[in-house]
Amino acid sequence: MADPRGFLKVTERETAAPRPVEIRVRDWKEVYEKRDQGVLQDQASRCMDCGIAFCHQGCPLGNLIPEWNDLTWRGDGKAAIERLHATNNFPEFTGKLCPAPCESSCVLSINQPAVTIKEIEVSIIEQAFDRGWVEAHAPERMTGKTVAVVGSGPAGLAAAQQLTRAGHTVAVYERDDAIGGLLRYGIPDFKMQKSDLDRRLKQMQAEGTRFRTSVNVGVDISWDELLRRYEAVLVATGSTKPRPLPIAGADLDGVHFAMDYLVGANRRVAGSEVENQIIAEGKNVIILGGGDTGADCLGTATRQGAKSVTTLAIGKMPSTERAEHQPWPTMPDLYEISSAHEEFGERKYLASTVEFVGSNGKLTGVKVAETEFVDGMRQPKPGTEIVLPADLVLLALGFTGPETKSVEEQLKLPLDAKANFDRASDYSTAVDGVFVAGDAGRGQSLIVWAIAEGRAAAAAIDKYLEGSTDLPSPIKPSDRPLTT
Repeated sequence: MADPRGFLKVTERETAAPRPVEIRVRDWKEVYEKRDQGVLQDQASRCMDCGIAFCHQGCPLGNLIPEWNDLTWRGDGKAAIERLHATNNFPEFTGKLCPAPCESSCVLSINQPAVTIKEIEVSIIEQAFDRGWVEAHAPERMTGKTVAVVGSGPAGLAAAQQLTRAGHTVAVYERDDAIGGLLRYGIPDFKMQKSDLDRRLKQMQAEGTRFRTSVNVGVDISWDELLRRYEAVLVATGSTKPRPLPIAGADLDGVHFAMDYLVGANRRVAGSEVENQIIAEGKNVIILGGGDTGADCLGTATRQGAKSVTTLAIGKMPSTERAEHQPWPTMPDLYEISSAHEEFGERKYLASTVEFVGSNGKLTGVKVAETEFVDGMRQPKPGTEIVLPADLVLLALGFTGPETKSVEEQLKLPLDAKANFDRASDYSTAVDGVFVAGDAGRGQSLIVWAIAEGRAAAAAIDKYLEGSTDLPSPIKPSDRPLTT
């Protein structure tokens, strides 16, 4: 490290300033201001030359965090982006969207605030794009082998880029009208602007990756036909089946899944006409689920002009400090305030949803009760029910797995015990030539795991096609983050 005592000199964690609330809620631009390079270099100096850098363990990609922190401190941005790209195809995605398990594992965080790893990561890639250091890397030779990647989320895109650079002819199939998966229509612009995605896709096209939009594999083209056309197929369709809440009133007009709401809103922001769009303007909105998707719904409803927004969580309010059963370097369950929570709305914990209340088929309220724990199980406490007024309910309760019907019927691809696509340690399946990566095989997870699995699956496919591979393989499907 350039300054092994930097963490003793710069003891405060300083992050990018958000734009004023009263300004940012009136547009869809990113919340945070551009990072000051001098501050970033000071923050990078806090990386403390650990004997064992546990941030490596926290990052599924195996990002070389101490190396590019040091290069940022030295002001060598070109070398920093080379080290960052060595393990991560899309650091601008992870830097803005990943919850940073690397920071939870930072050795400095044992008794000080962690190094601002995510912000340093974003600064490196933004500087690289600004200065023209991000170039297309077309393959030196073509193998003559063909690969179809189904799904254009982070797992599919990472695999496609790696396989294209290895010299294979790669086509990415996407059933939507634009490439990106949830990066395109699931993530609001105030978290990551779509230009970040578009500039990466431009790079991938220049390298030779081909994109096929508005093609629903299994409907527009069968899985069997796809496998006949290509020598390998990667299923990277994500975990897209929303988790329902089977209680009375769930069929009322006004009760919607979170992604149906977010996709329509993102399409509208992109300038598309959206039929039957779900709009929060002037409504009392209740969001069930306190995770990132719920926060995305909150920020979106705020910008649409909701009258009120209440987020309900069935569990207890998380602690602001590590619990004893979640010691360092595990990733703890902590109370967090996102930018959306700073802007508007109310959060309620220990709130069990009992029933959706309505009149003439339309939602008018949500009956909730206090949550009590009986034999470790959460359930409504009798006699505590109240009805909260609601015109719109958004279910942000997670996902139960991938959409499997056409794959099961046409390829006879088996599922595992969790209703994900079953795969071996090399990402292969029981069907020769078919591989699975990302949430479709892992279950709902983080973007950093999706990219890591995409890279690893690409190495497995390259080996399957060529007999050996030089592509890196950071993880196996059985790998899990160090959490409790």
